Amino acid sequence: MRLDKYLKVSRIIKRRTIANEVCDAKKVSVNGKIARASYDVKEGDVLEIQMGGNLLRAKVLSVNEYATKADASSMYQIL
Repeated sequence: MRLDKYLKVSRIIKRRTIANEVCDAKKVSVNGKIARASYDVKEGDVLEIQMGGNLLRAKVLSVNEYATKADASSMYQIL
């Protein structure tokens, strides 16, 4: 699954267009490397998202095409 779509489906970022813009601004890294929106997210990846003054680190636990609000938080673990 594309990185921008994963961020939206997992509800880490509210909208896919915002997720795409954050990736284009080079504010998202996967496993320590800057990632583009088209990066293919896999289980076990560690995401680092810089938004404003906050840094969010999360480990990908599962990759689902669709997720309900209740299931979305089980797709990742905050580190």
